[in-house]
Amino acid sequence: MKGSEILSHVDHTLLKPMATWEQIQSLCQEAIDYNTASICIPASYVAPVHKKYGEKINICTVIGFPLGYDSTEAKIKAAEQSILDGAKEVDMVINITDAKNGAFEKITKEISAIKKAVGNNVLKVIIETCYLTEQEKVQLCRCVTDAKADFIKTSTGFGTGGATHEDIKLFRDNIGPAVKIKAAGGIRTIEDMKQYINEGCARIGASAAVGLLKDRLEEDV
Repeated sequence: MKGSEILSHVDHTLLKPMATWEQIQSLCQEAIDYNTASICIPASYVAPVHKKYGEKINICTVIGFPLGYDSTEAKIKAAEQSILDGAKEVDMVINITDAKNGAFEKITKEISAIKKAVGNNVLKVIIETCYLTEQEKVQLCRCVTDAKADFIKTSTGFGTGGATHEDIKLFRDNIGPAVKIKAAGGIRTIEDMKQYINEGCARIGASAAVGLLKDRLEEDV
């Protein structure tokens, strides 16, 4: 697998709360130079990035991030505003307390409402696997599938753990055929990125990918 192929699966990410405009612009230029799948940035930067770069960049942002317990109404408004500002992809965090309370029908309804808000744009659903039992993860695979979201995503990167290969297999075994998988959180090596892609991940959330691969675009890595 060539370095450029791996980068085509990467959401080039900068979500640190202290991220500066200079750093965001650097991220954008790297995404353009190395053809990453998207950039994933804080919602407050979506409008200025879209104004400066237009359609050169596929902009992804996050809502209900990183804890997920905003109201559904707040998440819908945030999703709508992100699309108006120029985002083409939205990564939402479920309300993890709902999962812990067994309120899976409520989670499905929330995801469905946010998918309606983003329309034909891409919705990825972060379930934050590090806080969940295996049965809760299975139930959430069904929620994401039933709500017709585009992706299920492992992690925010802000929890107590990130992506695992075991969780990717569990996703693959329990999501519907229309749902894609994004692995994120703690992915810091080329070998890991390759393995996640080979296991069926359409996207990788990683901040280190460009640095690791920018000088190895045409190499088999």
